[in-house]
Amino acid sequence: MREILIKKAQLVNEGKVSQKDLLIKGDKIEKIGNHLSINGNEEIIDASGLYLLPGWIDDQVHFREPGLTHKATIATESRAAVAGGITSFIDMPNTNPQTTTQKALNEKLDLASNVSIANYGFLFGGTNDNLEEIRTLDVTQAAGLKLFLGSSTGNMLVDDEQVLKKIFSITDLPIAVHCEDENIIRKNLAEQIAKYGGNIPIEKHPEIRSKVACFRSSSRAIQLAKDTGARLHVFHLSTAIETELFSNEKPLTQKKITAEVCVHHLWFSEEDYAKKGTLIKWNPAIKKVSDREALWKALNEDKIDVLATDHAPHTLEEKQNPYANSPSGGPLVQHAYPALLTAVKQGRTTIEKLVEKACHNPAILFKIQNRGFLREGFFADLVLVDMNKKFTVVKEDLLYQCKWSPFEGSTFEASIIKTFVNGNLVYDQGKIIESALGKKLTFNR
Repeated sequence: MREILIKKAQLVNEGKVSQKDLLIKGDKIEKIGNHLSINGNEEIIDASGLYLLPGWIDDQVHFREPGLTHKATIATESRAAVAGGITSFIDMPNTNPQTTTQKALNEKLDLASNVSIANYGFLFGGTNDNLEEIRTLDVTQAAGLKLFLGSSTGNMLVDDEQVLKKIFSITDLPIAVHCEDENIIRKNLAEQIAKYGGNIPIEKHPEIRSKVACFRSSSRAIQLAKDTGARLHVFHLSTAIETELFSNEKPLTQKKITAEVCVHHLWFSEEDYAKKGTLIKWNPAIKKVSDREALWKALNEDKIDVLATDHAPHTLEEKQNPYANSPSGGPLVQHAYPALLTAVKQGRTTIEKLVEKACHNPAILFKIQNRGFLREGFFADLVLVDMNKKFTVVKEDLLYQCKWSPFEGSTFEASIIKTFVNGNLVYDQGKIIESALGKKLTFNR
């Protein structure tokens, strides 16, 4: 059985940073300690001056397969993910076909098992008319349930209040929700069309998909969760006012209502529309600097529990369309960790807090078995980081199938050096190593 000994790394785990050695044996972490002995069979990695982090568990990605593979595939995007230190992902159900039946879920799991270099899991999609599928779902196979309370691909908008209440009442799975009020958005869009016709400026995006639309939808979902006792997880907060809806009660395992924030809402603000245009068009919209600062504050105060990417690639041709025809979303998995490690160096948060929100908490909230921590007996999903190695994002280095990034031209203060998935070195200083495929995430249910 292969053994790898990582020596003298700064381990970041469970709120502490300490210099340790870590021994990988097979696919697991065998031992963590000081001055671990060498038996002569190990591969030795001198990690002096480097940080060793758990791999990021990204609880929200859109890898576009099946059905939208002109944008991306599980194969291409999982490789971009491990290059960015993301070792496990949870993919969304708005593909074609949508993941709204057990059959579609099984097919997606089979597909990923043959092509994904990262570990994989999938959310099951709820609609206005698949209540029986939700009721009979094999809960060991899905990471959770996803509901779009704002518009999405196809017919996945859940806007029937009676159906919503039933869904919240019949499942013990985490219910992840996209919260934007569709009626408010439609009204705002109509007003902008009346004013600008087909030439709506991108700067109007946060007015169309407004703070009020976000807050009203989030408030409604939270009240419904309180009324039914459902386990609610609100995706991609984007406004200051929404952060006041959440608590920082401890322990996290007892929290019934949790929240997530995405890297783009922590990095960009509406001031960036002038330069980036539709390349930073997301739903929910990027909003004011004051919203961004409030999101950082809520993250550090533990009102926000999880960090994610909402990686959602489109072709550059699609994104460069005028506002009304430009789809929302963009590629992020390759640069999310470096961006937030840069934020650590800027003093916006700590590296311990980053690891807590990106690695520990997703494992806790989705009850993922033996991942998300640097612990003996856990899977060796590891990332070696050089906190002093700067790099600039250039198109030539992008691994996304769409071959563009909203971060192009940005210089980050830290670099991913190596990524291990289940003990296998899959990324090494700029190169993907096709050593092994990832595993299906399993859950303590």
